[in-house]
Amino acid sequence: MKLLRRQFLYLAAGAAALPAVSRIARAQTYPSRPVRIIAPTGPGGAPDILARLIGSWLSERLGQQFVIENRPGAGSNIGTEVVVNAPPDGYTLLIVSSTNAINATLYDKLNFVFLRDIAAVAGIISLPFVIVVNPSVPAKTLPEFIAHAKANPGKISLGSPGIGTPGHVAGELFKMMAGVEMIHVPYRGGSGVLSDLLGGQVQVLFGSTSLTVEQIRAGRLRPLAVTSATRWEGLPDIPTVGDFVPGYEASSVFGLGAPKKTPVGLIDKLNKEVNAGLDDPKLKARLIDLGGTLLAGSPADFVNNNAADTEKWGKVIRAANIKAE
Repeated sequence: MKLLRRQFLYLAAGAAALPAVSRIARAQTYPSRPVRIIAPTGPGGAPDILARLIGSWLSERLGQQFVIENRPGAGSNIGTEVVVNAPPDGYTLLIVSSTNAINATLYDKLNFVFLRDIAAVAGIISLPFVIVVNPSVPAKTLPEFIAHAKANPGKISLGSPGIGTPGHVAGELFKMMAGVEMIHVPYRGGSGVLSDLLGGQVQVLFGSTSLTVEQIRAGRLRPLAVTSATRWEGLPDIPTVGDFVPGYEASSVFGLGAPKKTPVGLIDKLNKEVNAGLDDPKLKARLIDLGGTLLAGSPADFVNNNAADTEKWGKVIRAANIKAE
C-alpha cells in the first residue's frame, strides 16, 4: 500500500507540474507560424505605421512573419473585437491606443470590455498633440489665446477629426481646465479639419504632430503649445499647456495587446522583444521621428496606463456629455 501511495503521489505531482511545463514549452517554441497584428484603422494612420514598425522588428527577432491586417470601422471597435474573439494563443495581436480607452465610455453598448478582454502586452509610444491656430487668430501665445477665448465665448470654432477622437477629448479637457467656451466642429478625419483650419473655417485644432508639424514649419499654422507633460524636441521652443494650465496633459498612447487568457509566458516573451526594439538605435530613431515618448515597461505598466487613460477620458466624456455618432 505504501508503494502504491508513493507512486500515486509521484504521478499527482507530475501531473500538477504539466501545465507549467507546457506554458514554458509553448513560450519557447512561439511563434511557429505567422502572427497577425490588427491595426483597427485604415492604412497610413498612427496605428498602421506603428504596427508595421513593430511587426517588422518582431519578424526579424522571432523568425516568423508578423502580418499587418487593417480592420477599420466603428472608431476602432471592429478591429478590437476581432482580437477579443480570437483564440488566446498569441497569434492575433492588437495595436492598442487611447481610442480604446475613450470608447469604453463613449459607446453605451460594446460587445466587449476593453480593460477586461484585452490583455496588455507592452507600451510602445505616447504621442502629444500641438495646439495650432489659423494665423488670423489674434493670439501669439497660449495665455493670449485663453484671454481671447474668454473675451469671445462661443465664437471660436474648435475643429477635430471626429466626435470622441483623442484630439476632440483633449480639446474638451482644455476647455474645462482653462475655463473657455468654444464650439466643437467635428470632421471625418484629419485631412478635412486641417484643410478648413488652413482656410480659416475653424480657428483652432488639437492636432497630432504628424498632421501639423509640416504646416507649422511652413508658417501656415501658428503653434501655441504642446499637450504633453514635457516639451517636444521636434518643436523645442514651444511650451507645454501645463506651463499655463497647471495639471493639463493629453497624449495619444499606443501599445500592443492580445486576447484575454493569452498565456503569461507568451505575453512576457513579446514584452521582452518589444522593449528590446524600443532600445534598438535604428527602431528607436524611427519611433522618435513620429514625435513622441517611448513607453518601455512591463505588461503591468501598460495595464496601469490603460486603466488611468480609461478613467481620465471617461470623466471628460461624461462631463462634456459627448455622445458617439
